[in-house]
Amino acid sequence: MSQQHAAGPFDVTVTPQGQPEVRDGVTTGRMLIDKRYHGELEGTGVGEMLSAMTTTEGSAGYVAIERVTGKLRGRSGSFVVQHSGTMARGAQALSITVVPDSGTGELAGIAGTMHIRIEERQHFYEFDYIVPDV
Repeated sequence: MSQQHAAGPFDVTVTPQGQPEVRDGVTTGRMLIDKRYHGELEGTGVGEMLSAMTTTEGSAGYVAIERVTGKLRGRSGSFVVQHSGTMARGAQALSITVVPDSGTGELAGIAGTMHIRIEERQHFYEFDYIVPDV
């Protein structure tokens, strides 16, 4: 097993579920995530996200679980990633980690972390991972 790297663009649609709740100036909501990954990871990502936005501009948080299904550098299967993100007055902190033992098919045993960047409204992923030799 050696460290691998995959990168490329992705498209994402976020669909609110129900009405957001506002309490004490904090807005919480639940959304469905639908992604299309391109490049070295070709596939889909489907998940759910919970978010909280404060009255302070640029301060918010979210958590999400996303199942990614497709081909990663030619290997077919699926895995689950867990997102945890915060923004403190615009300063972002984001962790996206493969859930241990969530890999299936040729991606069984996968472990790793994903990073997301947004440039001119286009989303890109950087995925550092390890997958056992088949």
